[in-house]
Amino acid sequence: MSYLSILTNEYIEIIQLSLYVSVFATVLAFLFSLLLSSYLLLNNFRGKGFILLIVNSLMSLPPVVVGLFLYIIFSNSGVLGFLDILYSPTIMIIAQFIIITPIITSLLYTIFENKFHEISEYMSSLNASRGKIINTIILETRFDLVIVSMTGLGRALSEVGAVIIVGGNISNISRVMTTSIVLETSRGELELAMYLGLSLIFIAIIINLIIFLIKRVYL
Repeated sequence: MSYLSILTNEYIEIIQLSLYVSVFATVLAFLFSLLLSSYLLLNNFRGKGFILLIVNSLMSLPPVVVGLFLYIIFSNSGVLGFLDILYSPTIMIIAQFIIITPIITSLLYTIFENKFHEISEYMSSLNASRGKIINTIILETRFDLVIVSMTGLGRALSEVGAVIIVGGNISNISRVMTTSIVLETSRGELELAMYLGLSLIFIAIIINLIIFLIKRVYL
């Protein structure tokens, strides 16, 4: 097998794993954030402001701190070490989920709150149920939700600090684009690092192009 063939196979595997981990984490984070934002919007209770403060504060949570805590929890001596998911795509998904969930939740809550203020009087006049209200808000903001999900995906794909700690950057197991770029650059193997860097930029452009088109056509 030629060096070019090896390089191509490794490149494809890295791209596939990167997309698998980040898309999976983004879908989970989006669904969780959708439920949490809806609940916070429709319910007033003691501590709601504190929860929103925590969510907004976690938006700037350092990824390496997330990686450190997950490493401690899921290492052999950790409380969840028996699950044996350290250095696997599963824990990388968990890390990205933790990192992007506060971002998506904060954005969704702001969008939902603004739309709720617009339609609250009308929905009250119809005596609409909470389920009807949130369904209407989701329908009215559906294109904004796509933009938020794309934002979360872009953040997940660019993550390196947490995934390199919990994933270990192991070839054919837990090596994604960002961690591969760091490794190959440190080795002086710039060819693969360049391809991966350009691929990451290309994916970022595609995501931003989707966001631009949605804003241009629908918003």
